Amino acid sequence: MTNLPTKSEIETAAQTVYAAMPATPQYIWPLLRVATETNVWVKHENHTPIGAFKVRGGLVYMANLRADKPGVSGVIAATRGNHGQSIAFAARANGINAVIVVPEGNSSEKNAAMEAFGAELLVHGHDFQAALEYAEGLAVERGLEMVPSYAMSLAPGVATYGMELLTAAPDIHTLYVPIGLGSGITGCIAAREAMGLKTEIVGVVAENAPAYALSFAKGEPVSTNRADTFADGLACRVPATDAVPVICEYAARVITVSEDEIRNAMRLYYTATHNLSEGAGAAALAGLLQERSIMAGKTVGVVLSGGNIDRALYQHILSN
Repeated sequence: MTNLPTKSEIETAAQTVYAAMPATPQYIWPLLRVATETNVWVKHENHTPIGAFKVRGGLVYMANLRADKPGVSGVIAATRGNHGQSIAFAARANGINAVIVVPEGNSSEKNAAMEAFGAELLVHGHDFQAALEYAEGLAVERGLEMVPSYAMSLAPGVATYGMELLTAAPDIHTLYVPIGLGSGITGCIAAREAMGLKTEIVGVVAENAPAYALSFAKGEPVSTNRADTFADGLACRVPATDAVPVICEYAARVITVSEDEIRNAMRLYYTATHNLSEGAGAAALAGLLQERSIMAGKTVGVVLSGGNIDRALYQHILSN
């Protein structure tokens, strides 16, 4: 059995998180209720200082790193955007230099945000996995601390949003959570377990990046050769070895959604709530819409995990 963060550890992490940002809201939007035929709570992680949930894990991770290794010269991470923004934001808050590696063709607006937070930005590789492998080598070469996209040490911080949501709405029957590398769903699982609730947690991945759905079905990590989804936060082809056992043990299921389903969910978020959502941010809602018939009449939750999307891409999606 995996050792998840305890309630006490999550509450301690919350003190670090809330020193930098307030709790994010969760709302039941009437037009989403109509569209999904459920009482659906939206957890607005698009309202953090970086526009995504990952800042919570980064803040706690970096504060602990500074305490454990006061002489650390700098950190490095690979990202498609939100993890990198988290590390850049939290590193600056803790007086630590950050190097962020992104793949070629990455979101220009996410890149600009990481640099605005003070990070040194490097571009390398055709996808996230290639960028990650390059960053791992550079960490050794330059004596930098490698910050993983998934680690249980990130979970106490990330779990604070799950605890906020489940405290506000403890009657949620099923909670839909997008899976990139797994920190978000691990945090939600940790919060549920810490609170002793029976909420079912459903992971959502892109049909074009199905590594975690395949891994859940097989009960062990399964990699894919490609992860060709426009939802860059879901574009994983090599799952985190430590994440798969947690998801297999504690999640109810992992479902896949198509590119069109993600786009439709993004458009619905805009028309029903006037909130921006990136592809990964809309995946949970896409999952609920796919399962609308079995969820009808229930109280459910969806995590709007981030709203960082390039303007041109968002305009294209809204207009089609």
